[in-house]
Amino acid sequence: MMRPRSEGGRRKAEGGRRKAEKHTRFVNLRVTIFIIVLVTSLGSAYSQGNDQDYSKFRHTSSKHASAGCTSCHHRSDNSARPAFPGHKDCTGCHLTQFTTPNIPMCSICHQSVNGDDPPRKAFPDRFKESFNMKFDHAQHMNGDAKPKNGCSSCHSSPLRRGIGLSIPTGLAAHDGCYTCHTPNSQANGRDLASCGVCHALQAYTRTSTDSPAYRIGFSHAQHATRQKLNCADCHNYTAGLPQRRQVSSPRAQEHFPSGNSSCGTCHNGRRTFGGDLDFKDCRRCHTGSTFRVAG
Repeated sequence: MMRPRSEGGRRKAEGGRRKAEKHTRFVNLRVTIFIIVLVTSLGSAYSQGNDQDYSKFRHTSSKHASAGCTSCHHRSDNSARPAFPGHKDCTGCHLTQFTTPNIPMCSICHQSVNGDDPPRKAFPDRFKESFNMKFDHAQHMNGDAKPKNGCSSCHSSPLRRGIGLSIPTGLAAHDGCYTCHTPNSQANGRDLASCGVCHALQAYTRTSTDSPAYRIGFSHAQHATRQKLNCADCHNYTAGLPQRRQVSSPRAQEHFPSGNSSCGTCHNGRRTFGGDLDFKDCRRCHTGSTFRVAG
């Protein structure tokens, strides 16, 4: 039979319980403080708060990333090189920094900080941040979106003495795009003029201009005008695929053609150049020193 606790025992038990509760609250407080510090430190990597370095501009800051491109970038013409935002675009959010002495924000756009409106820096050709380029070949080959000259509207500049055709790149690519994507242009109510139509803050890898076919002995210059071949005679485009896989290329190593997927579609001993040349001779195309005929 258990004896009832003495008054001293009850007090001791109550004291232990309170001590345990106090310890639990202390642990919870430390966990809460840790979480707050962690979130704050993570946030500072992406946001540009009042205590951040205002000598640098980052599109990746939380405030900048949440703003639309047209909040800062305004197009009044088809100039390929964008312009820096005006003062009103910055003071809408950064009035405090503009009116505080010794804040280096002005040096982001201006060559100096002397005078009412010192000369601005040239807009850079390259960015430290990574912007991808979104382009849908299938969308641009139909209806009003199709350029007047089709593929050659963008892929016309020869590479390596006509062996390949160039892919638009850099700020100069805007010259071609802006033929249709003029300032304030729209399609079915959708904006076609702002940066975000084609670009986003994501990693980007350019589509290679070095097709395996070029290493065999292929030349666009020899196959286009002379042989009166169109792009679609050799290339297909498929909607919805990643950028680098949207347009197919003939498989130079495939000698059993299916559709327009192989050089052998034309180089069959009959069709090519009227059939008067022997294209069954492998070495007419395979000119590399390491090439060996099996057998």
